[in-house]
Amino acid sequence: MAARNPVFSGYAMLAVFAAGLPSVAQAKTDVSPYLEVGQILTADLKNGGDVLTYSMVAAGVGAFVQGPRSEGQLHYSSVRRLGWGNSVADQSVHSGLARARLNVVPDLLNLEAGALATRARSDFRGDAPGLLVGRTDNVTQVYSAYAGPSLAKTIGALDLAAAYRVGYTRVSAKDNFVTPVGQPVLDRFSDSLSHSAMASIGMQPGLLPFGWTIGGYFEREDAGQLDQRFQNKGVRGDVTLPVSSMIALVGGVGYQDLTVSQRPVLLDPGGAPVIDAKGRFVTNKAAPRQLTYEFDGLYWDAGVLWRPSKRTSLEARVGRRYGSMSYTGSLNWQATQHSMVQAVLYDEVQTFGQQLNDNLARLPTSFLIPRNVLTGNVSGCIFGDAGTGTCLNDALGAISTAAYRNRGLAILWSTQRGRWKAGVGAGYNQRKYIASTQPGVYSNSGVRDEMWYGQGSIGYALSERTDLTGDLFVTLFDPGIVGAGDILSTGATGSITHRLTRKLDANATLGLYSSRIDGFDGNLIASAFAGLRYSF
Repeated sequence: MAARNPVFSGYAMLAVFAAGLPSVAQAKTDVSPYLEVGQILTADLKNGGDVLTYSMVAAGVGAFVQGPRSEGQLHYSSVRRLGWGNSVADQSVHSGLARARLNVVPDLLNLEAGALATRARSDFRGDAPGLLVGRTDNVTQVYSAYAGPSLAKTIGALDLAAAYRVGYTRVSAKDNFVTPVGQPVLDRFSDSLSHSAMASIGMQPGLLPFGWTIGGYFEREDAGQLDQRFQNKGVRGDVTLPVSSMIALVGGVGYQDLTVSQRPVLLDPGGAPVIDAKGRFVTNKAAPRQLTYEFDGLYWDAGVLWRPSKRTSLEARVGRRYGSMSYTGSLNWQATQHSMVQAVLYDEVQTFGQQLNDNLARLPTSFLIPRNVLTGNVSGCIFGDAGTGTCLNDALGAISTAAYRNRGLAILWSTQRGRWKAGVGAGYNQRKYIASTQPGVYSNSGVRDEMWYGQGSIGYALSERTDLTGDLFVTLFDPGIVGAGDILSTGATGSITHRLTRKLDANATLGLYSSRIDGFDGNLIASAFAGLRYSF
């Protein structure tokens, strides 16, 4: 897990993975399409005790590739839940996660890619149900993907690097969410297309008593909603000065030109914002573009790098950026061969689409799929099978049309050894929104939201044919808008899976979930699942 940096590492093309990475010489491939059927029962233990029953039918595929020049993993499922009774609506859910890397030219050219299909809250002031069955008035479908090449070459003492990435993110419209009483209508994210490019040249300490890197970067994102445009370009130089075998002083200075702009909202004759059938503000296409945010100038940071061993690296920096002090850092500690601790302290100006793409890029190419048939969702922290991973909470905690300054701390620990596998993730995230102001239209410019989150996951192979898994999470979210209460969401799930035959599995899962908004009655939902999965 690493902080977002304009001089980013390379990315890859998901199309290569889908088109047939097995063709790479000596690659090992495991592709497992499957069908799953089962019954889901939910009961509200606090608000009248309503009991809902669903039949579930799912089709999906899991794929894994590992070879001398290729690696990747894909998990996708399409779930249809059929409610019993006229008062229970049917539901469709798409859930998936993919990462792939292909070494096209050894020691020169890589291709990488990632993709995500998941669900998240439509409005960050609304309920945050941990169980996404039955209660979908504030839940929407999210899709995101990125792909691109990277080049890295050492010529003599010089290290050369270049990379390009294209990313796309889309959020499905929800037209059945009711704005909380007394709360203003907020704009809703639709989609965005982003491009990122960088190039750098540098030298490690040795030939000179210090190491150095000079790089340039360009980023642009065009969002569909209000024609918002995010553009960031600049150059940066870094120096590393070793002072001992374990400690080095690090520092950098750069020039950055960052702008965010958008068109105003179309107003009706009465001066109220026009909202389309999907609940989004209508863009005034005839109006000129308005500058929402601009940073044009120098920035700097300096700190220390501590590497007491090959297994441990700690970096901490302090500087000035975006007109105020900035603090960043990272920790990577390979505690054992099968266990790793990662932490990152970050400070950046972001958008929802770019941040989700960045999180995907930090995901390892081999990861542990959360097997939770009750939620049918990929979210929270994703743990890699080699001790690595990343958390999606900071991006998915609040879907926003506006850009924002994003600061926080994330810590991740995971391990896999013998029959055991486990992971713990926790963090804090704060956003300060950057938005334009317009008479008659609510603006969240300057609003700060905050989120604290924690997640634990554990799995144990009871035998060669039986697995036990458990998950626990807690999230506290403060929307930062006057009159909007804090939202507390918690949940716990336990599951047992038994392989009846080589291709047929039986699964039983129990879950307990709670969600509460300050000033309103909360809920406590118990759920159970029993079903069969057949893999082809």
